[in-house]
Amino acid sequence: MTRLSNLFLSAILFASLSACETQDAAIEAPPSALFAQAWNSGIDPDEPAFQVQEIDANTFALRQSLRTSFEAPFLYLLLGEDKALLIDTGAEGADPRAEVDRVLAASGHAGLALVVMHTHGHGDHVGGDAGFADRPDTIVVGHTAEEVAELFGIDRWPDDIGTLDLGGRKVDILPTPGHHASHVMVYDAVTRSMFSGDAIYPGRLYFVCDKAGEYAASLDRVAGFAETHPIDWLLGGHVEMKAAAGQSFGQQDKSRRGEHVLELPGSALGDVTAAFAGIGDYPRVTPFPDFMLLPHPANPAGMSPPDWCKPA
Repeated sequence: MTRLSNLFLSAILFASLSACETQDAAIEAPPSALFAQAWNSGIDPDEPAFQVQEIDANTFALRQSLRTSFEAPFLYLLLGEDKALLIDTGAEGADPRAEVDRVLAASGHAGLALVVMHTHGHGDHVGGDAGFADRPDTIVVGHTAEEVAELFGIDRWPDDIGTLDLGGRKVDILPTPGHHASHVMVYDAVTRSMFSGDAIYPGRLYFVCDKAGEYAASLDRVAGFAETHPIDWLLGGHVEMKAAAGQSFGQQDKSRRGEHVLELPGSALGDVTAAFAGIGDYPRVTPFPDFMLLPHPANPAGMSPPDWCKPA
């Protein structure tokens, strides 16, 4: 997400979206299809810096507390026979290494070699990198498209697909620029999950106005991949939507009630792809039941949403 670091831009944007951030009584989300518990949402002042839940015995989702960052990013840990993969390290203000090592030890994999990668290079996805710098048997992937392509053997960015063998478990790395130049999604055939970062998630899908075509092309490539690879779940980097259709939380809310569930069904790929296909002459800020298209100009001076991408 990190996205709109310019405070002026954020202030204009979220004032304009106030209709989508109502103060109505919270609507409770339906039970999660994947997770046994509701995710911590900042209400308890003593909640831990990370909440961990299993997807299966070798796959874990970690949520960073809203108490440490309003971004409340999700990290994912996948275990193989030879190494583990950590997808994203969250925002500054917490210690993901300690939590990752705790999970590895609890699952009987203490000291397992680790690859630390990122769905993209925004600060709320790379903020915990420093903690892994001196961890033994650990590779921390760089944040540029070139560094990602080199490590995962992607010869032609963004058209080729990379792979990583964890030992008895291979994952596919799909370049998906649009939200960020180095953005990737990670497909795991074991759980039939696509770890979709900030490209698809129940939240605000940010992109610069003139990147809509690049974003749409990335989604089209993922849709082509899905024709031969079953995707049951899309697991993104955040939750920003409410359970109430089309409504989002304020960007800097430190606690929430009535969140949307984290997981989106594989069919949501078609919903987001169709949303981009329907942009028309220019992208505009548009809420959908489970996500929001949020284009923004690179320089917002003198402009305001929702039509601030409209050509002069």
